[in-house]
Amino acid sequence: MSLSVSPTSLILVAVMKAPRDLEIAKLLGWYRIPLRSAPKVVAVDYLAFYQTAAFGEDRWRIQHLAPVRGHELTTRAELLRDEPDHPRAHEEYYKIQLGALESLPEPILAEDWRRITFLYTIGEYLLKARSLHDLVVQSEERQTLWQALRERASESGYSGRQDLPELILDPEVLAALLGIKEIEADYRI
Repeated sequence: MSLSVSPTSLILVAVMKAPRDLEIAKLLGWYRIPLRSAPKVVAVDYLAFYQTAAFGEDRWRIQHLAPVRGHELTTRAELLRDEPDHPRAHEEYYKIQLGALESLPEPILAEDWRRITFLYTIGEYLLKARSLHDLVVQSEERQTLWQALRERASESGYSGRQDLPELILDPEVLAALLGIKEIEADYRI
């Protein structure tokens, strides 16, 4: 099976915390991101899903991705109506509408990364990746990635687009902004 991802596709790697969330993505065609911890730009071409320890033998890897069809802001209670008393029921979440999930021919393994937040990458890197390290956009292409993110932020009306840098950043600063926080990073939904 060949993937529909092009080398220039803008991809957001997002955490898939539980098998139930993967089923929601497959059957209902959406994924949720809490507004309070969302990355600056959610208007991307694809979401690639990093599976946590909750996936048993399929943990710590990316096996699936899906095209992004749009996004809206709603509450957790509206998304998960069977959990009206959840502590975060009234918090705002992005509902990312998805197309059909695609399975990668070979999973992208975490290796020594176990916990991540969000990571932006491009199709060229995803198509060649064997590990999460392979998804990190290298210095010569970072400017192109940031420009694409700035354009998406502008197109989608993101009011904080001035927060997105116009220049290439120090690799450590860039890693922090992109959510590349080896082993110590945390993600809570």
